[in-house]
This record gives sequence, C-alpha cells and structure tokens, in this order.
Amino acid sequence: MNISETLVVPIIVSLTQLAKELGLPKKFYALAAVVIGIIIGVFFLEPQCIKTGVFKGIVYGLSASGLYSGAKNTIEQVNGKNVKKKKK
Repeated sequence: MNISETLVVPIIVSLTQLAKELGLPKKFYALAAVVIGIIIGVFFLEPQCIKTGVFKGIVYGLSASGLYSGAKNTIEQVNGKNVKKKKK
C-alpha cells in the first residue's frame, strides 16, 4: 500500500481526533499523534528501513500535533474563549 506523504499529517490528525472521541485523556494527544506517526512511518512509508520509518513517523507525528494544537488555539481565539484578562 502506497500512501502519499502529503496525506500523512491529516491522517494522523484525524486518527488522533478519533482517539479523543473514544475517551483518550487530553494530556496524551501529542503522544498518540507521535505513536500513530511511527506506526504509519514504519508500516506504510518506509517498511524496508525501520530507523527511517521511525524518524519519519516522529516528524509527522510532531507536525500533526502542532497542526492540531495551532488550529485549536486559533479557533479558541476567534471564539473568544481563551482571552487573557489583565491583572489590576
């Protein structure tokens, strides 16, 4: 099975979101993204070289984690949920 590497990050974000819906605690989202990335890297992207697959998986997992976090923070800012109040 050949997966285009441009689709890996959205796939990881989607699977992490699925894990969230299934009850994964919030503090494990980044770890889940990295683990999913490693699995995709080893089994689908670089099955012939495990070290390269693990490295690519970590990179894609961290990228997906940052994408998810950045998008979430942006949406919260737009909706006004995460507005910091000034101390008097």
